[in-house]
Amino acid sequence: MGFEKVIRGEKLPDFKLVAVQYGILLMMLALAAGLWRLQVLRADDFRQQAEQNRIRKVPVLAARGKLFDRENRLIVDNYPSVSCFLVREQGHNVDDDLPLIARGLNLDLDQLRATLRRFRAAPGYQPIPIKQDVTADEQAFIEAHRNELPELETVDEERRLYPRDGYASHLIGYVGEVSEEMLNDTRYAAYEPGDVVGIAGIEQTYDQLLRGQDGSRDVIVDSHGREVGYLRTQHAIPGQDLRLTIDNDLQRAAELALGDRNGAIVAMDPRNGEILAMVSRPSFDPNAFAVHIGRSDWNKLITDPAHPLMNKSIQAQLAPGSTFKILMSVAGLEEGIAQNMRVECNGGANFYGHYYHCDERHGLVDIHNAIPMSCDTFYYTLADKLGIDRIAKYATEFGFGQKTGIDLPGEQAGVMPSAQWAMKNYHRKWYAGETISVGIGQGAVAATPLQLARIIGGIASDGHMVRPHTVFPDQLPADFHKAILDTFPGSGETNIPLDPDAWITITDGMYQVTQPGLYHTAGGEHLDGIDFAGKTGTAQVVGHDTLSRMAQTRTTFPNVWFVGLTPRRNPELVVAVLWQNGDKSWFPARIGARVVAAYVEKQRRLAHNLQPEKPAPAPPVEVGAVWSLPDPAPGAKGGRHQGETTRIAAGHFFIDGNGNVVGGGQAAHPGHAPTSATGPAQLGLALPVHRWKRP
Repeated sequence: MGFEKVIRGEKLPDFKLVAVQYGILLMMLALAAGLWRLQVLRADDFRQQAEQNRIRKVPVLAARGKLFDRENRLIVDNYPSVSCFLVREQGHNVDDDLPLIARGLNLDLDQLRATLRRFRAAPGYQPIPIKQDVTADEQAFIEAHRNELPELETVDEERRLYPRDGYASHLIGYVGEVSEEMLNDTRYAAYEPGDVVGIAGIEQTYDQLLRGQDGSRDVIVDSHGREVGYLRTQHAIPGQDLRLTIDNDLQRAAELALGDRNGAIVAMDPRNGEILAMVSRPSFDPNAFAVHIGRSDWNKLITDPAHPLMNKSIQAQLAPGSTFKILMSVAGLEEGIAQNMRVECNGGANFYGHYYHCDERHGLVDIHNAIPMSCDTFYYTLADKLGIDRIAKYATEFGFGQKTGIDLPGEQAGVMPSAQWAMKNYHRKWYAGETISVGIGQGAVAATPLQLARIIGGIASDGHMVRPHTVFPDQLPADFHKAILDTFPGSGETNIPLDPDAWITITDGMYQVTQPGLYHTAGGEHLDGIDFAGKTGTAQVVGHDTLSRMAQTRTTFPNVWFVGLTPRRNPELVVAVLWQNGDKSWFPARIGARVVAAYVEKQRRLAHNLQPEKPAPAPPVEVGAVWSLPDPAPGAKGGRHQGETTRIAAGHFFIDGNGNVVGGGQAAHPGHAPTSATGPAQLGLALPVHRWKRP
């Protein structure tokens, strides 16, 4: 009896027993839910992870599409290369191996660690690119440390190979590793860290077509990460090759003609907008970006005051100088003002209490000789009669202050001032005195070389304006071509009716610019047997009053322009030349004449199915020999090297029977950097060259 009482006294209360039972039930349910999640809901995920512990996916990188010129001559190629990737294996401490990896692969340790931090959120089995263009010694290091560093893998790929010496570098652009900023942009949603992407020029615009689609190879690895076999390979799909509108011959001629001068050249077919040549100086080597450009080299490029990374053909927004007078002539004739206007030029004129200079005393000037003489006084007067709003109306209609819509990134729109523009940007009214400077292409007006080529080429084409482009549209899928047009909006293709008499007057005036004559601004640059027209331009970078009080240096020289055409009406070629701080406007006219001569010579040769004439070289000129340029012919104008002597600085010159420099080393002109004399022989074109002779 007493024993039963004791037992009853120690019995658990019912509510505690129920709580224990429910607790056990909940634990069983939790275990069952966990097993369900592991074995049913995430079975595929864990099966894949388990497979990845055994199988490593090695990338097979797609070859980038090649670039060809309009005649299917190769411009940009690829070359075989080896890259090193790092795979973070489970159970292996990669961080401890980083100092050895950095030493063996000649990498900066801090930079290597920064690369791994960029990939910290990526799966452990995803390869991380750590070194491109691995050398033979570095490959030997990887093989020798295969047991110690199983995380290192090498991958064969094709890397970009660009022309040497910065040939067409701004037009082509370059490729580089996608940056973190790009990865945060929705346009690069399909890219992953380490991917190669087009950074500038055609490489950037057409990256989607050029990049192709990467493949992969499944490799069986052991517990130490060593490869022991292969399963399957998904082949990469190469990128699409593209045929550019560029003519390699004309591009070379333009590169040689501009030389090392700070400026740009654009050559375009104004009938359809095909860019035949595009040069910007100073240039850069895109091959330096194809692997990995060093920090010091990058800083040197971005801090260079001459801006070598800027494509001056589409980004240099500068006062167009007297090339703007062609637009002024259109406005004056279309408005019925310029036809009967006569102006007496005595070296300048007063407007609104200020004296505006003219370069010469031209005497009585009308519209027929105002263009070849480039008389500022005439266009000051015309600008005052037209007023800024009428000038802006015609300028905007033809494309000043607007992008052309070329298929290259970074194009600038320039500036076309007006009364509305002054109020919108500066919250003030436009003053009549400001219009006088605009009349000669100075003041607030600014344009790019490509804009001037399109505008003046369009005026000479009887108002037919085109959209410039660098790739033939038939190379592009229809939807991609439409996307390009939407991505690069511009004034596009349009027809602006011109009065026939005005059109003839203007084109004849541009033809006279290049003909010998008193005050003709490019009379010494005419081309015999070629219908060659154009317009020079000089834009001061320092005002007359300021310049008179300071010493003149190269940086105070004006920017000089030339826009050339052949033939003068309905041209098939327009060439715009910019030489920054180039001093005299006939200098760019000479450059433009060389490009035009190269084009015409080639067209004539092709029309008659002739091979390039290659003169037999005379014996080489010894180093140190002194040669001089003869005096110019009577009536010739301009020329920096006339009557100068030169000393052979390096290598040899080859002189043909007529005294033409057709190949060889360099000539050092007094006060100037050595100038290469190679080129015409390499080009196979009858380019204008200096004629040197012994003094």
